[in-house]
Amino acid sequence: MNRLAGVFLFAAITLSFALGAPVPPRSQLRTNEYTWHPETSPRGPVLVVISLPEQQAYVYRNGVLIGRTTISSGRAGHRTPTGVFTVLEKARKHYSSIYKGAAMPYMERLTWSGIALHGGKLPGYPDSHGCVRLPKEFSELLFGVTRIGTTVVVANESSDSALVTHPGPLMAMPARMKNLKLETLSGLDFRWHPERAVTGPMSIVISEADRQVVVFRNGEPIGRARFEVQGSYRFPTAVFSYLGRENNHNRWLGVGRNAEETQKMLAALRSHILVAPAFRDFAQSALQPGDTMSVVSFPIVPRTDAASPVE
Repeated sequence: MNRLAGVFLFAAITLSFALGAPVPPRSQLRTNEYTWHPETSPRGPVLVVISLPEQQAYVYRNGVLIGRTTISSGRAGHRTPTGVFTVLEKARKHYSSIYKGAAMPYMERLTWSGIALHGGKLPGYPDSHGCVRLPKEFSELLFGVTRIGTTVVVANESSDSALVTHPGPLMAMPARMKNLKLETLSGLDFRWHPERAVTGPMSIVISEADRQVVVFRNGEPIGRARFEVQGSYRFPTAVFSYLGRENNHNRWLGVGRNAEETQKMLAALRSHILVAPAFRDFAQSALQPGDTMSVVSFPIVPRTDAASPVE
C-alpha cells in the first residue's frame, strides 16, 4: 500500500470487496473498486484522506484504516481544492441545481462554494466539476459512518508531508450552528456548554482568522474560546489525532507527520497561543482517544449565511 495509507502508524490492513469481486489487501485498486472493513475499528471519530494524484480515498476510524476506494475528482478547469475540510451538510438524495439536475446520491458537502463527496460515475480519471465522486456503494457506506464535522483532508501530492500543503476553506457554517447565537468574545473569554452533546466524537478547530477555538462533539458546538497570540508565530495547517494520556501528558499523532515533527508543532502551539486555563482544562478533560484537532487559517464562521449549490 502506498504512503498515504500509512498516514497513521497503527493503521490496520483491511479486508475488502468491490462490485462482488474481493480485492486482496495491498493490491492496486482498479476503477470502481474499493475495500471496506469497518469492524477493524468499530467506534471512534472518522478521518477521510483523499489523494488527488492517486485518485483514491482512505477512511480511518479512531486512527485505524477501515476502507479505501478509487475516486474521480475535478477535471482541468474545475480542479478539486486541496486542504483541510469538514463535512458541513449531508443528504442521501441530492440533485445539482446548476448541472441539469444531475443526481448526487449520498452527498456530503465540504464547502458552501460547491464542493462535496458523493456517489457518481468513475471513468478512471478526473472528470467532475470539482466534487469528489465515489463508487455509489462506497458513498453509501461512507455516509453511514461520517457526521457533520467529520474531517476531510484533500492532498495534491503523494508524499505524506504534502497532505495539507494548500488549505481549502474549512467548515463555513454547519447547519446546526445557524441557530446558535455567536456572542462576541473579547480578551480570553470563553463559552462551555457540554450539555448540548454529552457523548460522541469530539473535534477541536483552531482558527487563525477568527482567533478562536471551537469544540464540536457529535457535530454540535459545545465550546468556544478566544485566544491571544504571543510573539511572532506562523500558524501551520495541520490535523492531529488524539492517542490518549501517558505519564500525565497528552499524546497526539499528526496526520502525515512523524512523532518528532508533531511534538515540535504542538510545543509551538502551546508556547504561542494563550487561551483561558479553565477552557483548556474543560476541553482536555473531555478528550477521548481518536478525537481530532485541526489548525486552519480560514474563518470557522462565514461572512454570509448564503449556501452555494454543490457542483
